[in-house]
Amino acid sequence: MKNDRISLFLILPAITVSCAFFLLPVVQLIKVSLIDGGAISYWHILTRPIYLKSLISTVGLSVLVTLVSLAIATISGLFLTRYDFKGKQVLVAMLSFPLAFPGVVIGFFVIMLSGRQGLFAQLGLMLTGERWMFAYTMAGLFLGYLYFSIPRVVLTVMGTAEKLDHNLLEAGRSLGANRWQIFKDVTLPALTPGLISSGSICFATSMGAFGTAFTLATNINVLPMTIYTEFTLNANFAMAAALSLILGLVTWFCLALAKRYGNASAAMGG
Repeated sequence: MKNDRISLFLILPAITVSCAFFLLPVVQLIKVSLIDGGAISYWHILTRPIYLKSLISTVGLSVLVTLVSLAIATISGLFLTRYDFKGKQVLVAMLSFPLAFPGVVIGFFVIMLSGRQGLFAQLGLMLTGERWMFAYTMAGLFLGYLYFSIPRVVLTVMGTAEKLDHNLLEAGRSLGANRWQIFKDVTLPALTPGLISSGSICFATSMGAFGTAFTLATNINVLPMTIYTEFTLNANFAMAAALSLILGLVTWFCLALAKRYGNASAAMGG
């Protein structure tokens, strides 16, 4: 009985935080979207182009950012794990540096790179006489999301790669397997749980990231910006609540799948 009371006391802060910052807000969102707005809000999300396009664009962008981040970070992470060279620690620190910046700052980075006065604009003026700009488009947002997504995967890949059983790699080489076969049959299966986990975090972060989108929002239509517009400019609280719940459900579904298949991959890998 005493142990049960101690356990309850220890878990009480987590329960309090969950109720205050998750359960109660979600209940309120459901109330506003259904009672105040009715089910018509969800119907409008599927039938009105402005909302449907925002949902599809957000999911598509998040998937693309996740896939590209996984590809780049896997190659970089394996290289940094296997090879030692001068300045390696500095390079690793630089790769993880974006995690220290909020989304608004990253948005400014994209503007300085590809805005009207950015590096690409000046290069375009020199070469063609026209400014090359894409900061305020989905391409600019993709670049910003990619910038803060890659470090998450790189660090995960490096941590997992350091635990690889090198005896398996040597066994593959002794049996005549080439580098691609070793990567496909040994390295990749070992990395899969970490890639699924970090990939799901990339997807979830890209789905809900607001600061970068807000900074570059001239010609961008993604769910966080649509929710912000409906809530602040249009005072359409029911639609903002419905869109928030849809965004949360899509993200939760991705995380649930990642947990399921990540655990399955870890079990298969022993």
